[in-house]
Amino acid sequence: MFIAMNRFRIAEGKEAGFEAIWRERNSMLDGVPGFREFHLLRAATVDGCTLFASHVLWDSQSDFEAWTNSEAFKKAHGQSRAPEGTYLGHPVFEGFEVVL
Repeated sequence: MFIAMNRFRIAEGKEAGFEAIWRERNSMLDGVPGFREFHLLRAATVDGCTLFASHVLWDSQSDFEAWTNSEAFKKAHGQSRAPEGTYLGHPVFEGFEVVL
């Protein structure tokens, strides 16, 4: 299995809007080969920044990579834009092969 995560630093006070974008968008993941589950995680707010992480479980890294090269991926990621000042920097991607 493979876990694809993106970390987002969100400005304090912008969390509800950021969460709404994720809640309301069509992820286009249903029926994608290898997709298992998705979670949006929220951490504490520290020094004006709230850390979020998207956590997606895939059967394999190759399934994830196929998704990132698909039209569905382009459509899902082109849908919603957050208001200016929401993001405190670019998202940071981290990919993990499940060992145990």
